[in-house]
Amino acid sequence: MSTFSHAPIAVVDRNDLDESIHYGTVVAFIGGEATLLAGRGDLAIYPRSSLKPLQATAMVECGLTLTKRQLAVGCASHDGSQEHLEVVRSTLASVGLSEHDLKTTPDLPLDREEAERVLARGGERTSLQMNCSGKHAAMLATCRHMGCATETYLDVEHPLQQAIISTIERLSDGPIAHVGVDGCGAPTHALSMEGLARAVGRVADERGEVWAAMTGHPDLVGGRLRPVTLLMQAVPGLLAKDGAEGVMVAAMPGGPSVVVKVSDGASRAAAIVTAAALRLCGVDVPIEVDRSLAPPALGGGRVVGQVRSLL
Repeated sequence: MSTFSHAPIAVVDRNDLDESIHYGTVVAFIGGEATLLAGRGDLAIYPRSSLKPLQATAMVECGLTLTKRQLAVGCASHDGSQEHLEVVRSTLASVGLSEHDLKTTPDLPLDREEAERVLARGGERTSLQMNCSGKHAAMLATCRHMGCATETYLDVEHPLQQAIISTIERLSDGPIAHVGVDGCGAPTHALSMEGLARAVGRVADERGEVWAAMTGHPDLVGGRLRPVTLLMQAVPGLLAKDGAEGVMVAAMPGGPSVVVKVSDGASRAAAIVTAAALRLCGVDVPIEVDRSLAPPALGGGRVVGQVRSLL
């Protein structure tokens, strides 16, 4: 993925002087047509955790039945708060499993304060705390509903993973370009940004269980201070999901869907550019939310600059 395929999409200033610039690609899907807002929309990318709404859709189609809270955490890259962890445990318990059945890469909570609390009491990295444990719990629960093996649920040839591939290809109207391994250990699927925008838009348009769970519980999809949560709270009905390496997707039912990929993988620019892209597509995103969507530039412990979109 060449840098020359991307365009400037965000800058960071410090004391009124632009200090850094992020390149990337931004694609919107409006009225059945893909619109390129920046960069090159035919690029194939790993959406990383931005795939979770599509993976969850496949699981629901395979017979997964969860509460809205459980399904929201199944779509989450959660902070690792006690609330998040209890929901994951409840998903596993509903099918007679426990956190010991998770094959998530052991990690500390994503939220810094939660991680510090774990370390302060002598804790360590666990599969439950890893931010993708909700997705893994949902996968295990789906295996139970399908009558499939739980021990091999991450193998790409497993019936669940094959069903996920089929659903992604159907929603995106295109073949998966490549299958890799995500940070959590689960398969991750590369597809074109145009295809990803189309697929996420369809999940929102269907207003199905995944959309209802995510929009009904945005706090469980990320966390109290996470940009993805704050963006969904600011725009009722908006489905949004962040992913590693500077990816974010967002979609309104009956409206536009957008995909952002920051070429250098910096997450700090993704949400602010997503908000700007949604506004360009006619979505009413309150301008005041921008203050919370990207970390400020600090100098001497005080705010001296900000990330701003170039769209």
